[in-house]
Amino acid sequence: MSDDVYVYATGMIKFGKHIDKGVKALTGEALKAVLADCDLSMGELEAAWFSNTGWGISDFQHGIRGQVALSANSLDRIPIVNVENACASGSTALHSAWMAVKAGVYDCCLAIGIEKMYYPPPPPDPDGKTKKRSMDGFISGTDVEMTLKFMEKMKQEAAKKRAEDEKKGIEPKKAGKPHSVFMDFYAAGSRGHMEAYGTTQKQLAIIAAKAHNNSVHNPLAQYTFPQTVEQVMNDYEVAFPLTRAMCAPIGDGAAAAIICSEKFLKKHPTKRAVRIRASVLKSGSWVGENDICGRASRTAYETAGIGPEDIGVVELHDATAFGELYQTEQMGFCPIGEGGIFAESGATALDGKIPVNPSGGLISRGHPIGASGLAQINELRVQLIGEAGGRQVKDPKIAMAENGGGTIGKGEAAMAIHMLEKI
Repeated sequence: MSDDVYVYATGMIKFGKHIDKGVKALTGEALKAVLADCDLSMGELEAAWFSNTGWGISDFQHGIRGQVALSANSLDRIPIVNVENACASGSTALHSAWMAVKAGVYDCCLAIGIEKMYYPPPPPDPDGKTKKRSMDGFISGTDVEMTLKFMEKMKQEAAKKRAEDEKKGIEPKKAGKPHSVFMDFYAAGSRGHMEAYGTTQKQLAIIAAKAHNNSVHNPLAQYTFPQTVEQVMNDYEVAFPLTRAMCAPIGDGAAAAIICSEKFLKKHPTKRAVRIRASVLKSGSWVGENDICGRASRTAYETAGIGPEDIGVVELHDATAFGELYQTEQMGFCPIGEGGIFAESGATALDGKIPVNPSGGLISRGHPIGASGLAQINELRVQLIGEAGGRQVKDPKIAMAENGGGTIGKGEAAMAIHMLEKI
């Protein structure tokens, strides 16, 4: 095995709507951003891992995505590996690059994640309804056979409820706006947590408002406007208890990181690199509670030789406000069942005990699926080297990233945890 592995440079574009740009153009911008962050050239990149989940669904580019997107931007000939691991694709690309450098196969690698989710509206279906292409792919992050059965069951239960309400003379509720099936999963988890531990909708709103208010200081975030707790709670309901402001938006985005060996760092010295103290990837299970985050976090702490009390800043996978509440418990920052109380206490604020999602998180920075994990790494590196501006956390030494993807059983299908250390 080789010596330590480092994140040498990072870069990302502003997340949001890039209607006029395709995957190739977004790839080029991320590549330009990460190279602009250091003094390296593309010629020094020995291999690349390319993260993307939806290009096949949207434009039929099911295979060789990395080769197509990177060669269009003059990066070719080197080994290029395509990575798809649902929302954990970006962090899985990083983990894969880390393994290759740690094993001594390469000294300088690229991990890059791109997602294109906004497109011009498609023509209406024969039934007159317009469907968003961006929603089509979310189901592929689950066991599709099982999810289709679940969705059919939900439709039958909704139809039964409507029929019962009609008999009672109750006006039917208006149909909600289209959303991914994951929001229903998160909503169900939220309701279960509320019933078991007394968690409140207001606590979820506090988490979401924090994310929005942090992103005001992040020029690369999709949303850069503040939100009060009341505004979050009064936004329209997606699936109780989750309102729109508690849920991550869809968006286009790209982010990248250059990973290097200690030997490479000595040859190309920089004071802006950070050490990868641990890189862990786990998979979910249909058996039991699928405590994937707890398992992955414990392994990461053991590998790094530290505990939750040593973490100075966190970026975690808040596809909804409940995601942050639940994962802070699973990552050991507070007792199980007290995630809502922990957030309400101010512990996760920028000046709190353990600042969580200073970037604005998925809720406000945005969630272009294949890029999200690498956007977390960009944020944490910027925090560790003291370049985060108005959202800078006070002198963090060790940072932790948690990026989950897809659903298996009662939890995520894939999850990566990374520990980064200031040097």
